[in-house]
Amino acid sequence: MNQLLLPLLLMLVVAIPLVMGTRKQKKAAAAQQELLSSLAPGDRVMTTSGLYASVADASADTTIDLEIAPGVVTTWLRQAVREKVAPVVETDEDTIDDEAVVEEPVVESKDDERVEEKSGAQIAPPLEHGKK
Repeated sequence: MNQLLLPLLLMLVVAIPLVMGTRKQKKAAAAQQELLSSLAPGDRVMTTSGLYASVADASADTTIDLEIAPGVVTTWLRQAVREKVAPVVETDEDTIDDEAVVEEPVVESKDDERVEEKSGAQIAPPLEHGKK
């Protein structure tokens, strides 16, 4: 009996991680298949190559049409879709006015006095006349 115990324990140590890994892979494959079958026009997706696009047509079994830019539709294999992503939401921060506050640069003069640049013209320290 003791002779069979060690080989049995070794088989269990090897078999349990293999079974658990197989179950995890099957669940991941089922989730990916569910994602691919649930794609509908208007969904925002990311491909395996990192391309973000919107689904334009998902009626074919093996291919899907993705709109990568306004008016630019390309055909991809369904398996190339990695995941659904949240749609892009524009905020006020995305549209910044041209009249944004710009800090005026500070330029140091030769005399270590601080001279500020105003309205595009640099104000320099007065020139010393009469010295050569």
